[in-house]
Amino acid sequence: MLEGPSYLVARDLPSACEQQSKWIYNAFCVIELSNGKQCLEDEEQMMWRKSSTPLDALQGDETMQSFHDLSLSQMDHSDNQRHQGNHSDSSSLIYQLGRDISINCLLCCSRSDYGLVASLNRSFQSLIRTGELYRLRRQMGIVEHWIYFSCKLLEWEAFDPIRRRWMHLPTMDCNECFMCSDKESLAVGTDLLVFGKEIDSHVICKYSILTNSWSAGTKTNTPRCLFASASLGEIAIVAGGCDSAGNILSCAELYNSETGTWVTLPSMHKPRKMCSGVFMDGKFYVIGGIGVGNPSELTCGEVYDLETRTWHEISDMFPARNGGAGEAPATAKAPPLLAVVKNELYAAYYAEKEVRKYDKVRNSWATVARLPEQATSMNGWGLAFRACGDQLIVIGGPRASFGGIIELNSWVPDQGPPQWNLLARKHSGSFVYNCAVMGC
Repeated sequence: MLEGPSYLVARDLPSACEQQSKWIYNAFCVIELSNGKQCLEDEEQMMWRKSSTPLDALQGDETMQSFHDLSLSQMDHSDNQRHQGNHSDSSSLIYQLGRDISINCLLCCSRSDYGLVASLNRSFQSLIRTGELYRLRRQMGIVEHWIYFSCKLLEWEAFDPIRRRWMHLPTMDCNECFMCSDKESLAVGTDLLVFGKEIDSHVICKYSILTNSWSAGTKTNTPRCLFASASLGEIAIVAGGCDSAGNILSCAELYNSETGTWVTLPSMHKPRKMCSGVFMDGKFYVIGGIGVGNPSELTCGEVYDLETRTWHEISDMFPARNGGAGEAPATAKAPPLLAVVKNELYAAYYAEKEVRKYDKVRNSWATVARLPEQATSMNGWGLAFRACGDQLIVIGGPRASFGGIIELNSWVPDQGPPQWNLLARKHSGSFVYNCAVMGC
């Protein structure tokens, strides 16, 4: 429940303030209230609810009512304008402020507040649902990262690390063939893409935070699985992988989430599957994987320059991982677990339970931390290692026959000695099938 601090209502505005300041103040009160106690519900499932969240305190009721009156006055004003044959103010949102100031206020709100904002009226709902706010946030460099992951087939959870809130996404509507197929995931723009395979074709399921729903995504020009991928703002690149016949690929494609289209890029120097991709210094890197005619892991990496549209090979960028005696073959290992924080590359070495950092100048790796003790895996499968803003995130948990516990641990690499911070823990499947971080 929302709890309204009494000072939000009791404090008087300075007498010199104009009426517009009161509207800004009321809007600020609502956002402050939403930052207080709230039910840990799925914010995206709440996005299109018509009713407001009830407030515990009388003062909170009064503050919410004032903002509700604001939206009603806007609708009344729009109705009057419509009766007069003038539609110019229908898109002004808070007409006392004008559209531009209204949007500027909303840009400074947390994306967690957008569900509350969208419930005010159709104008606010339309503004958020079209994605206009997120495009403007991206232009201004305003980014919040949420973590999306799946520990149960066809079911996805989201976690807001700022407010430490869990959210449950709608269940994917897919057939059993897709459910049991190998899947890759990728968060780009305001979309979560899940790549899989149906009976005779590769398909993409797309989840949109704008509509809180799943739909069919645009297929890649070359169907593939077990590929490298990474996103940068509204674009993403996929490279390598296997086609429907099992042939290892060297081709790559760029996806634009604004247009929903794929564009074929120049091919890599080496075909590879079961590889990983990251963006670093504005360039796309492909690391590790298995090549053609050799079951061993590739040690070279490749980097794609978006400006020159060329690939460059980096020898010995990722030395073969050594799991000691009884090491699993390369085909049984997970692709490299990589993450980039502040343009620095990190890798999780699951066998050694270590985090290593890449030295770009020396083309070498150095151990910088231990992985959390609860971060178990099966040859790297079932463990998620991701960048989330300026943090490294590890998602995993101990195996148990009766179910499991999933833990989210974070570490900011440049803040003193290595120390993992437990963000959240909950009862869930402890095997992470897929994971992606969306920044918008």
